Amino acid sequence: MRIPDHIGIIPDGNRRWAVNQGLSKESGYSKGLDPGLELLRLAKKTGIKEMTYYGFTTDNTKRPGNQVQAFIDACVKAVEMLANEGASLLVVGNHQSPIFPKDLLPYTTRQNFGDATIRVNFLVNYGWYWDLANLLENMEKINSKNSLINGLNSWDISRVDLIIRWGGRRRLSGFLPVQSIYSDFYVIDDLWPEFKQEHFYEALEWYNHQDITLGG
Repeated sequence: MRIPDHIGIIPDGNRRWAVNQGLSKESGYSKGLDPGLELLRLAKKTGIKEMTYYGFTTDNTKRPGNQVQAFIDACVKAVEMLANEGASLLVVGNHQSPIFPKDLLPYTTRQNFGDATIRVNFLVNYGWYWDLANLLENMEKINSKNSLINGLNSWDISRVDLIIRWGGRRRLSGFLPVQSIYSDFYVIDDLWPEFKQEHFYEALEWYNHQDITLGG
Protein backbone atom coordinates (compact mmCIF):
# COMPACT_ATOMS: atom_id res chain seq x y z
CA MET A 1 0.00 0.00 0.00
CA ARG A 2 1.21 3.51 -0.82
CA ILE A 3 1.36 5.48 2.46
CA PRO A 4 1.24 9.30 2.42
CA ASP A 5 4.28 10.98 3.93
CA HIS A 6 2.27 13.86 5.42
CA ILE A 7 -1.34 13.86 6.59
CA GLY A 8 -3.33 16.96 7.54
CA ILE A 9 -6.10 16.59 10.11
CA ILE A 10 -9.17 18.85 10.32
CA PRO A 11 -10.99 17.65 13.47
CA ASP A 12 -14.39 19.26 12.95
CA GLY A 13 -17.68 18.66 14.77
CA ASN A 14 -16.88 19.09 18.46
CA ARG A 15 -19.65 21.63 19.06
CA ARG A 16 -22.23 19.69 17.07
CA TRP A 17 -21.34 16.54 18.99
CA ALA A 18 -21.82 18.36 22.31
CA VAL A 19 -25.23 19.70 21.28
CA ASN A 20 -26.28 16.22 20.14
CA GLN A 21 -25.37 14.95 23.61
CA GLY A 22 -27.41 17.68 25.31
CA LEU A 23 -24.26 19.47 26.47
CA SER A 24 -23.08 23.05 26.08
CA LYS A 25 -21.12 23.75 22.89
CA GLU A 26 -17.88 24.55 24.69
CA SER A 27 -17.85 21.17 26.44
CA GLY A 28 -17.23 19.44 23.12
CA TYR A 29 -13.64 20.58 22.64
CA SER A 30 -12.12 18.46 25.41
CA LYS A 31 -13.74 15.39 23.85
CA GLY A 32 -11.38 15.75 20.90
CA LEU A 33 -8.23 15.15 22.94
CA ASP A 34 -8.24 11.37 23.14
CA PRO A 35 -9.01 10.92 19.41
CA GLY A 36 -6.03 13.11 18.55
CA LEU A 37 -3.74 11.02 20.72
CA GLU A 38 -5.06 7.74 19.33
CA LEU A 39 -4.61 9.01 15.79
CA LEU A 40 -0.98 9.91 16.44
CA ARG A 41 -0.29 6.41 17.73
CA LEU A 42 -1.90 4.88 14.64
CA ALA A 43 0.12 7.17 12.37
CA LYS A 44 3.40 6.24 14.04
CA LYS A 45 2.56 2.54 13.79
CA THR A 46 1.71 2.92 10.09
CA GLY A 47 4.90 4.80 9.22
CA ILE A 48 3.49 8.28 8.57
CA LYS A 49 6.37 10.76 8.63
CA GLU A 50 4.49 13.99 9.37
CA MET A 51 1.08 15.09 10.66
CA THR A 52 -0.50 18.51 10.96
CA TYR A 53 -3.47 19.07 13.27
CA TYR A 54 -5.77 22.07 12.79
CA GLY A 55 -6.21 23.46 16.29
CA PHE A 56 -7.98 26.80 15.99
CA THR A 57 -7.93 29.69 13.54
CA THR A 58 -7.88 33.44 13.93
CA ASP A 59 -11.47 33.41 12.64
CA ASN A 60 -12.51 30.95 15.37
CA THR A 61 -11.69 33.59 17.98
CA LYS A 62 -14.83 35.48 16.93
CA ARG A 63 -16.90 32.86 18.77
CA PRO A 64 -18.35 33.49 22.26
CA GLY A 65 -15.72 33.92 24.97
CA ASN A 66 -16.50 30.70 26.81
CA GLN A 67 -16.01 28.71 23.61
CA VAL A 68 -12.76 30.52 22.81
CA GLN A 69 -11.33 29.74 26.24
CA ALA A 70 -12.45 26.13 25.96
CA PHE A 71 -10.70 25.49 22.65
CA ILE A 72 -7.57 27.33 23.80
CA ASP A 73 -7.42 25.11 26.89
CA ALA A 74 -7.99 22.03 24.75
CA CYS A 75 -5.17 22.99 22.37
CA VAL A 76 -2.71 23.51 25.23
CA LYS A 77 -3.62 20.12 26.68
CA ALA A 78 -3.40 18.47 23.25
CA VAL A 79 0.13 19.75 22.62
CA GLU A 80 1.24 18.56 26.07
CA MET A 81 -0.24 15.12 25.39
CA LEU A 82 1.44 14.88 21.99
CA ALA A 83 4.81 15.84 23.49
CA ASN A 84 4.53 12.96 25.94
CA GLU A 85 4.08 10.52 23.05
CA GLY A 86 7.40 11.29 21.42
CA ALA A 87 7.46 13.59 18.40
CA SER A 88 9.30 16.39 16.68
CA LEU A 89 6.72 18.97 17.69
CA LEU A 90 6.02 22.44 16.30
CA VAL A 91 3.18 24.88 17.01
CA VAL A 92 2.47 27.30 14.15
CA GLY A 93 0.26 30.37 14.41
CA ASN A 94 0.25 34.07 15.21
CA HIS A 95 2.10 33.86 18.52
CA GLN A 96 2.45 37.64 18.73
CA SER A 97 -1.30 37.98 19.26
CA PRO A 98 -2.58 38.22 22.88
CA ILE A 99 -4.99 35.38 22.11
CA PHE A 100 -2.09 32.95 21.58
CA PRO A 101 -1.67 30.77 24.72
CA LYS A 102 1.57 31.64 26.50
CA ASP A 103 2.02 28.01 27.56
CA LEU A 104 2.64 27.12 23.92
CA LEU A 105 5.28 29.76 23.16
CA PRO A 106 8.18 27.31 23.78
CA TYR A 107 6.77 25.07 21.05
CA THR A 108 6.89 27.77 18.34
CA THR A 109 10.38 26.50 17.57
CA ARG A 110 10.52 22.78 16.80
CA GLN A 111 11.20 20.61 19.85
CA ASN A 112 12.11 16.92 19.86
CA PHE A 113 10.54 14.66 22.47
CA GLY A 114 11.24 10.98 23.04
CA ASP A 115 12.05 9.03 19.89
CA ALA A 116 10.84 11.94 17.67
CA THR A 117 10.19 9.50 14.83
CA ILE A 118 7.31 11.61 13.49
CA ARG A 119 7.03 15.32 12.81
CA VAL A 120 3.87 16.78 14.36
CA ASN A 121 2.64 20.29 13.61
CA PHE A 122 -0.21 21.91 15.50
CA LEU A 123 -1.89 25.01 14.08
CA VAL A 124 -2.90 27.40 16.88
CA ASN A 125 -4.34 30.85 16.20
CA TYR A 126 -3.49 30.16 12.58
CA GLY A 127 -4.79 32.21 9.66
CA TRP A 128 -4.05 31.82 5.98
CA TYR A 129 -3.50 35.57 5.58
CA TRP A 130 -1.08 35.61 8.54
CA ASP A 131 0.79 32.70 6.96
CA LEU A 132 1.11 34.47 3.61
CA ALA A 133 1.68 37.98 4.97
CA ASN A 134 5.42 38.09 4.26
CA LEU A 135 4.85 36.85 0.72
CA LEU A 136 2.15 39.39 0.00
CA GLU A 137 4.43 42.19 1.16
CA ASN A 138 7.42 40.99 -0.87
CA MET A 139 5.95 39.47 -4.03
CA GLU A 140 8.55 41.09 -6.27
CA LYS A 141 11.28 39.08 -4.46
CA ILE A 142 9.66 35.68 -5.11
CA ASN A 143 11.65 34.11 -7.95
CA SER A 144 11.62 30.39 -7.12
CA LYS A 145 9.65 27.70 -5.31
CA ASN A 146 12.19 27.73 -2.48
CA SER A 147 11.94 31.47 -1.95
CA LEU A 148 8.14 31.13 -1.83
CA ILE A 149 8.25 28.36 0.78
CA ASN A 150 10.84 30.16 2.87
CA GLY A 151 8.66 33.27 2.88
CA LEU A 152 5.81 31.47 4.64
CA ASN A 153 5.32 31.71 8.37
CA SER A 154 4.69 27.95 8.10
CA TRP A 155 7.96 27.37 6.21
CA ASP A 156 8.90 24.37 8.39
CA ILE A 157 5.80 22.38 7.35
CA SER A 158 6.17 20.22 4.25
CA ARG A 159 3.72 19.61 1.41
CA VAL A 160 0.61 17.72 2.57
CA ASP A 161 -0.24 14.53 0.70
CA LEU A 162 -3.62 13.73 2.26
CA ILE A 163 -6.05 15.88 4.25
CA ILE A 164 -8.69 14.10 6.33
CA ARG A 165 -11.63 16.15 7.59
CA TRP A 166 -14.17 14.89 10.12
CA GLY A 167 -17.65 16.34 10.49
CA GLY A 168 -18.90 16.14 6.90
CA ARG A 169 -17.94 19.63 5.69
CA ARG A 170 -16.44 19.80 2.19
CA ARG A 171 -14.07 22.71 2.64
CA LEU A 172 -10.46 23.40 3.67
CA SER A 173 -11.28 26.37 5.94
CA GLY A 174 -7.95 28.04 5.19
CA PHE A 175 -5.82 25.01 6.03
CA LEU A 176 -2.21 25.58 4.84
CA PRO A 177 -3.07 26.99 1.38
CA VAL A 178 0.42 26.51 -0.07
CA GLN A 179 1.25 23.08 1.37
CA SER A 180 -2.19 21.71 0.45
CA ILE A 181 -2.03 22.75 -3.22
CA TYR A 182 -1.85 19.10 -4.42
CA SER A 183 -3.41 17.38 -1.41
CA ASP A 184 -6.00 14.67 -1.80
CA PHE A 185 -9.03 15.46 0.36
CA TYR A 186 -10.97 12.77 2.25
CA VAL A 187 -14.13 13.65 4.19
CA ILE A 188 -15.61 11.63 7.06
CA ASP A 189 -19.21 12.36 7.96
CA ASP A 190 -18.83 11.28 11.60
CA LEU A 191 -17.99 14.06 14.05
CA TRP A 192 -14.47 14.27 15.45
CA PRO A 193 -15.34 13.01 18.99
CA GLU A 194 -16.82 9.93 17.26
CA PHE A 195 -13.38 8.99 15.89
CA LYS A 196 -12.81 5.32 15.10
CA GLN A 197 -9.66 3.58 13.93
CA GLU A 198 -11.54 2.52 10.81
CA HIS A 199 -11.76 6.16 9.73
CA PHE A 200 -7.98 6.34 9.49
CA TYR A 201 -7.51 3.02 7.72
CA GLU A 202 -10.35 3.68 5.28
CA ALA A 203 -8.78 7.04 4.40
CA LEU A 204 -5.44 5.34 3.73
CA GLU A 205 -7.12 2.70 1.58
CA TRP A 206 -8.89 5.41 -0.41
CA TYR A 207 -5.62 7.33 -0.85
CA ASN A 208 -3.90 4.19 -2.09
CA HIS A 209 -6.25 4.14 -5.09
CA GLN A 210 -5.85 7.79 -6.09
CA ASP A 211 -3.92 8.83 -9.17
CA ILE A 212 -1.14 10.97 -7.68
CA THR A 213 0.37 13.09 -10.47
CA LEU A 214 1.15 16.42 -8.74
CA GLY A 215 -0.11 18.12 -11.86
CA GLY A 216 2.12 16.14 -14.23
